[in-house]
Amino acid sequence: MDAPHLPEQSAEKRVRIIGSELVENYTVYVIEVNVGYHSWTVKHRYSDFHDLHEKLTVEKKIDKHLLPPKKIIGKNSKSLVEKRQKELEVYLQTLLSRFPASTPKVLSNFLLFHFYEINGIAAALAEELFNKGEQWLAAGEVFLLRPLQLYAVTQQLKLAKPTCANGDATADLGHILDFTCRLKYLKIPGMKAAVGTSNIEEQSLPFDLSIFKSLLQIEISDCDAGQIEGLPSLKPTLATLSIHLSASSMKEILVPEASEFAQWEPEGVDTDCPVTAIIPRWKMLTTLDMSRNFIRCIDDSVKLIPEVEFLDLSYNELSLVENLQHLYNLVHLDLSFNKLTVLEGVHTKLGNIKTLNLSGNQLETLSGLCKLYSLVNLDLSSNRLAQLDEIKHISTLPCLEKLSLADNPMCIIPDYRTKVLAQFCDRASEVCLNGTTTTEKELDTVEVLKAIQKAKEAKDRMANHEKKVSDVPGQAAGRPQSSSSSLVAPPSSSSPSLSRCTRSSQEITTCKEKAFITKEILTPVDSTLTQRCYDVYSSACDVILQVETQTDSNLSSEVTFESSPCCCEEEWKPWTASLSNLFLPPFLLSYTTTNQEFTNQLSVQISLSNKKESTPKLCKTLSLEETDQGSPQSGDGYFEMTLDDTNEIMGCSSSSTIKEKITDDVKKESAIGNVKLVVWSLCISVGEGLSQRPSCLVANDCSLVVFHTRSEEPVSNLEELTEALEIELVVPYTNVETFQFDIPEVCVSLKVKSNNKRWFFFSDAQSLKEMHSCIVPHVNQTNEQVSNSPNTQLFIQQFLNSWDFEESEGSVKSGHLIHFLNLDSSTSDTNVADNPQFPKNSLPSDVLSQISLFESDQDQTSNPMILFLTSRHLCILKVDFVALASRDPSEASMMRSCSKVTRIPLSFTLLDPKQGCSCRAVSNSRLFYDENVLELMVGHECLTVVFALPQDKFMFLREFTQLRSNLREIKTIALQRTKKGHLKVHSCPASATPTERIPTSSIPQEVPRPHLTLSLLYPAKSLIQQLMEDNQCPSHLSLSSSLLLISSLKGDQLVHFFHNNIAEMENEELKHILWTSVLFYRSPDVEMTACVLLSTKAIYFILDDKASSLTNQSMMWTWHLSEHKDKDFLISFCFTFKLKDLQSVNVGLFDQYFRVMGPSADHIISCLTRDSYGTHRFLQQLMMVLSLLEKVPSPEPSELDFYSQFGKKSTGKMVNYELVHSSKVKFIYPSEEEIGDLTFIVAERKTPQVPSHSFNIILYVLVFQVHIVPGQTTQNQTVLQPKTLILTSTGVFLLDEDHISYPLPEFAKEPPQRDKYRLTDARRIRDLDRVLMGYQTYPQALTLVFDDVPRPDLLCHLTMDHFADGDGKGDRTQMFGGAEGEVQWCIFVPGADSRERLISLLARQWETLCSRELPVELTG
Repeated sequence: MDAPHLPEQSAEKRVRIIGSELVENYTVYVIEVNVGYHSWTVKHRYSDFHDLHEKLTVEKKIDKHLLPPKKIIGKNSKSLVEKRQKELEVYLQTLLSRFPASTPKVLSNFLLFHFYEINGIAAALAEELFNKGEQWLAAGEVFLLRPLQLYAVTQQLKLAKPTCANGDATADLGHILDFTCRLKYLKIPGMKAAVGTSNIEEQSLPFDLSIFKSLLQIEISDCDAGQIEGLPSLKPTLATLSIHLSASSMKEILVPEASEFAQWEPEGVDTDCPVTAIIPRWKMLTTLDMSRNFIRCIDDSVKLIPEVEFLDLSYNELSLVENLQHLYNLVHLDLSFNKLTVLEGVHTKLGNIKTLNLSGNQLETLSGLCKLYSLVNLDLSSNRLAQLDEIKHISTLPCLEKLSLADNPMCIIPDYRTKVLAQFCDRASEVCLNGTTTTEKELDTVEVLKAIQKAKEAKDRMANHEKKVSDVPGQAAGRPQSSSSSLVAPPSSSSPSLSRCTRSSQEITTCKEKAFITKEILTPVDSTLTQRCYDVYSSACDVILQVETQTDSNLSSEVTFESSPCCCEEEWKPWTASLSNLFLPPFLLSYTTTNQEFTNQLSVQISLSNKKESTPKLCKTLSLEETDQGSPQSGDGYFEMTLDDTNEIMGCSSSSTIKEKITDDVKKESAIGNVKLVVWSLCISVGEGLSQRPSCLVANDCSLVVFHTRSEEPVSNLEELTEALEIELVVPYTNVETFQFDIPEVCVSLKVKSNNKRWFFFSDAQSLKEMHSCIVPHVNQTNEQVSNSPNTQLFIQQFLNSWDFEESEGSVKSGHLIHFLNLDSSTSDTNVADNPQFPKNSLPSDVLSQISLFESDQDQTSNPMILFLTSRHLCILKVDFVALASRDPSEASMMRSCSKVTRIPLSFTLLDPKQGCSCRAVSNSRLFYDENVLELMVGHECLTVVFALPQDKFMFLREFTQLRSNLREIKTIALQRTKKGHLKVHSCPASATPTERIPTSSIPQEVPRPHLTLSLLYPAKSLIQQLMEDNQCPSHLSLSSSLLLISSLKGDQLVHFFHNNIAEMENEELKHILWTSVLFYRSPDVEMTACVLLSTKAIYFILDDKASSLTNQSMMWTWHLSEHKDKDFLISFCFTFKLKDLQSVNVGLFDQYFRVMGPSADHIISCLTRDSYGTHRFLQQLMMVLSLLEKVPSPEPSELDFYSQFGKKSTGKMVNYELVHSSKVKFIYPSEEEIGDLTFIVAERKTPQVPSHSFNIILYVLVFQVHIVPGQTTQNQTVLQPKTLILTSTGVFLLDEDHISYPLPEFAKEPPQRDKYRLTDARRIRDLDRVLMGYQTYPQALTLVFDDVPRPDLLCHLTMDHFADGDGKGDRTQMFGGAEGEVQWCIFVPGADSRERLISLLARQWETLCSRELPVELTG
């Protein structure tokens, strides 16, 4: 039932006992309480009544005999229970009549007034806020208030009575009002059912929100919108508004005034129509969530929310998209699970939209989405999309990256993914469909579909254009070459579908090589195609196309297209052919055991080889009419097919027709040698010499066969592959001497009886294990030397000393076969060797020299090596395969004696930030570079690595990125040197002379970057403005080149710079920037400048060049950052402190510094801000970020205990100067003991006669003492020495302080070698003569001039130098323009507030002691 509102002052309180229940061996009485129209039940046993009576007797002097007496015998008898029930009812009624105005707290709690009655609810809430309100506000978490509580407060404010009627100051209503005025985050969850045991329905209770003055975010659910009052009062501050299950229209939430004024207009709109009200806008509202309501239309109330960027209207009843053109800043729109059937012209309403969720609607066509050019993410799942042709409407959207089509009728179409992706043409690799990244196999299929589509279109064009071509009159022989321009049709004649496919396989061939197109073939569409090809490549790679026209005797035109290749192709083309035997082409992996045609061919060759042992020549037995579509290389050129085979374009896979010419005898023999397993590998064979080539390892029923490829040219189909394969070895299993793992999961070796040759096969771990398991059971057990090889960790461990292999190195990733390229070799191409931008492998004088990469400077490639990754090192295993082949395979130390491992710290290993090119040209050299080549920076040296196996490069990149992000030490980073941090793009040279490659960021393109949501890519304007204000470096901090770059970034550059160069984790947002000096626990004497970047997941310390002396591997490197001359990027140092590792934060005295602590000594860092405001701001942001990490929904209250969970919510509490945050991080503030230590230092310098109040410390500030160093020029140099200045009521003290070692960490086994405070100088305020201010000594420094008069009560002479004559005194007193007998302290206080406070307090104390104003002089 809907309970009416309470008649507040006249609400009568009634109570009666309506029954009893027998629970175990005692009786429980059911009490019904009525207050106005609200009622509820309470259950109590007699002992509860007795306890209540005892408390009232003591507190309120109630008559002791008012309560019915106890009964021991027969207490549960029916007659006694009925009698006692009536007596207890009279007892309760008497108590209520005794206290009509203010019910005692014990009686209120007994009758559950604090759950259901407005006075009790308000008093309980006020008391709770009195005790915990400040902590909740400081934590900045979302606070939960029930509608019943807000109703009680609203009604209390309407009563004409004192705010503290019961006399308890802790229950004063003012505590609630004070809390609500400062609260920023609020959640109001209602409920549809009655509250607890009462008849109160929260949906019917009105409440007023005007008591909240600072709200930034509010969420309301299950409340009647008509009962919510005061929403417009939140407009000045509210940024996020969420309403669920409460509204039937947007207007009743955004414009509640519309119920009173029929004609209204937003503020600032000029109109000639008569209006009855001008409604202010929601100027701060950026996020509006009205999902799960009952809204049927988007009304004109959206005019009042022009700043909204995120709008969620999901799970409503919308059938039309309208009025959204008023939301100029809208970038995220969620219209999922509504009743939308059609979208027409939505681009006129959603001009800047980037994320659009339309899932769960009834859409059948996508024609209305074709002009949403800024759209990045689109969700169309669970609609009625049945036709693949609908995808063409969104395939031309240039920014679309994520598309969801799940649960649509089109999903049942076979291979619908590839058919959808094919419609995106060149952008297929950039589109993530249904949350799954496009695979290489899908891209290959897309290329095939595109080629088939193009072939069919070409056939249709030729058929349609044949008549037109025949009607063209012949051209005269003397016609000039320019006449060929008549063949070029205007752009309007081009095919729309073809214009979308900007790079099919034919276009690639045209742009990459010379193509000769005759007049009969050159249609208007082809002409437009060549023009478009020119436009694409001239913009992306500055390619220049030259058109040459010639006239032959047959009057046919011949057009030649010449294009200069992109920089990658030009640089790597000479290497592609020369290195073809050093890597396994990826297209070979598509021919596996599951390819029946391929295995049949292998069986035939093996049978023929067995039949003709004397002539192991490959016999061609198969002829193919078409290319195998599984070849990734098919996209580089044409594959042979007829135009008649393209009836089904978008989705019918064409199968090859094979004409078998196998005789019956061959068939029988092939059946005998049935192929069981095929493994492609890179084989290193050692006999008379060492050779490397791709090989195919085949296991059949009786023998092991090794094929190798004879041709260095890539093959495009099964027929060419069959011709290129040649049998190198056929060995029966009985002749296998050993087949074992020499390198776990990386290399398996084969040795044959009576043969000195040995083979080493490298492939992926799974394939090698399968082959090993397949062959070993067939090997003769008497000859088998196979033993279980150790795992990778034990394998690496055998090369290291026991002290080198740490516990943290336990996780060793599988190895990768590689070769290093010597790009300085004279045998390499001159264009590559002479390219100044190409990485040079000049052998360094540091740890890299241990590897001996190349046998001589003339070698193009190194010997094969194996890369392993551990948690902290990059391990390079160099194996002497020639020596290894000569050793006995059963020898235990065989591998160790023939190999050497060199470890390179991951912290000094970077992916070369210059690698990669943004051009989209496709060629063999480009594919080779993308799939096999990786450029690394080790220290300042560049290494070029070629991975031998497919996918090894990408596996290595993934493992390398993950391990490096998990490093708990200082590591090098590369920062892009740009004018506009995120705006630089790749460029390719137009001329033959290579120029510099400029990447978009310091992260190479192959590295999987952290996933970013839309809100991170486009942060709020307020956040960007705040970051710009924070990015102000204090003048006294010395900046390296990298820090100078960061300090120059403005606006969006900061956010993009952070995500492109610094961020390491998913969905982290930059929240705060702090410029400060830092100290590390392991190096307490090295103070360095740092830019501290606080994100939602970590704290990043970007350090200056001094950090090179702090790293554990600093002695291994002989270079310095100053040697780095690259103009594109800067090398800097970074320490990542993940927030999940944060355990405590120590806050210094007067907020002058703070120290963050983690699980180890590496995670103890002090930030010497020397500015209380900067410290306060950082800690405030840190607490807010920690609160976001730990935010969980509050548990629902139980039936009887209505607000117990709400009251017990842990948001942080202060215990012994420690604030325990809800994230379990401790914020430790200075204790009395720390103040006592300083007071003791001050007191021991005083005489006993000095009064104790003079010991009081009135100011503590971190300063710099300025020392003048005479220079060779006329300008003297100044040196800033960090000091701690303490001001008491009578003296000034300078100390050296250890900011990093104290308080002692838990793991510290002994105290530090030095004390926390060391007094260096002290002076009496009475002896202060004057204060000099200005820029003469140091900008904004204070010079305190003291009279050098020794006093008995202040020991200011701490060294024997004080009694020396001449220069010694001058040095000690730091004289600068002062007279004899004066001592000058030149003090620089970085913080402006601290500087003003020091001057004012010093002047006040000096005036108190000397009875006159302190002389202050201004210098130049």
